[in-house]
Order: sequence, then structure tokens, then C-alpha cells
Amino acid sequence: MQKEFDFIAIGDTVTDEFIALKDAEVHCKIDTEACELCVRFGDKVPYENVETVYAVGNAANAAVSAARLGLQSALAADIGDDELGTKMLETLTMHGVGTGFVRIHEGMESNHHYVLRYQAERTILIRHHEYPYALPAVGHPRFIYLSSLAEHSLSYHHEIAKYLSENTDTFFAFQPGTFQIKLGAKELEALYKEADIFFCNKEEAARILGHEHENITDMLKQMSELGPKIVVVTDGPKGAYAYDSKDGSVWRVPMYPDPKPPLERTGAGDAFASTVVAALALGEPLEKALAWGPINSMSVVQYVGAQRGLLTREQIERHLKEAPPEYRVEKMS
Repeated sequence: MQKEFDFIAIGDTVTDEFIALKDAEVHCKIDTEACELCVRFGDKVPYENVETVYAVGNAANAAVSAARLGLQSALAADIGDDELGTKMLETLTMHGVGTGFVRIHEGMESNHHYVLRYQAERTILIRHHEYPYALPAVGHPRFIYLSSLAEHSLSYHHEIAKYLSENTDTFFAFQPGTFQIKLGAKELEALYKEADIFFCNKEEAARILGHEHENITDMLKQMSELGPKIVVVTDGPKGAYAYDSKDGSVWRVPMYPDPKPPLERTGAGDAFASTVVAALALGEPLEKALAWGPINSMSVVQYVGAQRGLLTREQIERHLKEAPPEYRVEKMS
């Protein structure tokens, strides 16, 4: 009999190779927020160290987060039949993530990214292989979490949407990646309408809606009109906001204070979103789930990579008890 999971994350997984630069500069133009990472052209550029992290990516990070918090978690992803793919499977198993839905493609390579670290920020050199995506027989998990997939995956999204329409008891969380946001809400209309909870940052919400919003509440409500029952939008140092269409409530949670300056910010958004969803899967109300999310984000940015700093439920509860008085979830309306 097939095991039924609490939480299945769907999306690409990669190996990240972090290269810490020491001799670089950041140039920002006056009339835009866009900045550029610069190194000397045609020269030998020293670096401090290299660290390889296997089986990461939005969905894999979410699967590990859920497992760390005590859920029966699995990943549905595609990899090659190479050494990196073997390392990915070993890593997922080590983290307690089920790998039965990871499809191994003969003669293909696994995704491998290079992450240029400079100060607390990173620039990622990406390459996604064109796997023949197909939804595995995932059974009937309580929660499905969909995130980043490569550009040739549109039909796969439609297949996932069909599954969700036929399995309405499964709670669906959607944290779109770059390609999914680029596609737009119209192309992925079925997924937006199936979403029980949806996550993005404020800039991504503006791209999805096609315009900026001065009022965060208006943005949340307009995002909800696309279909998601709960919309969560993060806004950098201002924290995160949530809108629950069930009762029209709007919530705000601030950032959890960092114990020291962040070492590296990869995976902070994944940690936040996946922790909120995992808390809901563990039976916590939305208000408390929102309080859990920033705690895991705070921990993740203290380490290189998106998974090393992920916390257990007990650790999150302890941080919550030790939180300063100003760290609280506020109901705005």
C-alpha cells in the first residue's frame, strides 16, 4: 500500500555551488534600484571558499522545512542519472524527505547552479535542463506545495491543476517562481483558483497584477480576486501581510530580529512560506502560522544555503516564547 504523505512539494531541485567572492564591487545606477556585481574583466579574481549544497531549490527547501517541523514530507522533482543526482537523493533521505516521487532520467544531467556570494547577497548563475515533466502518482497527500519549475513546463502546470480539481480535499499552497510569475495569472488561472494559500513578495505581486499598489491591503485583495483563498505578500524589512478571504481579515507580521547580521540570504523566502504552510498542516491557526514563518527565515540567513538553518518545531516555539514584545502578529482589519 502506498504511503500517504502530509506534505508533497513539487518543483525543480538543484545543486548550488556557493563561491564566496572577496575582490568584487557593486555598482548601482542613480535612476534605478538595479545594481550590478562587478569583477575585473580578463583577470584572475581570487575567491575565499567554495561550498556545495545538494538538493536545494524552492520546492526541495520546502520539503526539508516540512520534514524538520515534523511532517511526513516528500519531493516530486526530476533529476539526471549522474553523480549529482545520486548526491541529491542521499541528501533528501538524510533530511527525512521521501524520494519516491523523484523521477530519474537516463542520460540526462541534474540541475547545477553557481551562486556568487558577495557580502550578504548572492547572484545565481542558473541552467535548467529540459526534463519530460509528468506528475507522479502522488496519491492523496493532505498538502501540496508547488513552486519553481523551468520554462518548458507549462503543460505540467495544467496537469497539476487537473489533479487538484479532482482532489479537492488536498490543501494547495502556491509559491510561484520566476517563470511562473512571467507566465502571468491568466495562463495559470486554474492554479490560482485552486490555491488555498499563495505567497509572493510585493514586487512580484506588482508584476502579476500589472501595476504597483500604494496600499498593501488593496494589493492583497486584488491578488485574492485571482482565486487564492489566503494571500501572503512579503515586503522586505517591513515584514509580511496576509489576507484571508474567508472573513476579510488582514494581518501583519514583522521580521523576527536577527541575532547577528545575515551571512547569506538564499532561501529566506522559502523558509518563510514553507513554515507558514507547515504550521497550518500541523493544525495551527493562520495567526500563529504567520508568527512561525519569520523565525525560520531569521535562522536560515545565518548559514550558507537554504536548509542548514531550518528549525524544528520545538526550536521555533522556543524562539516564539523568547521573542521581544514588539514581535507580534497584528490584525489590521
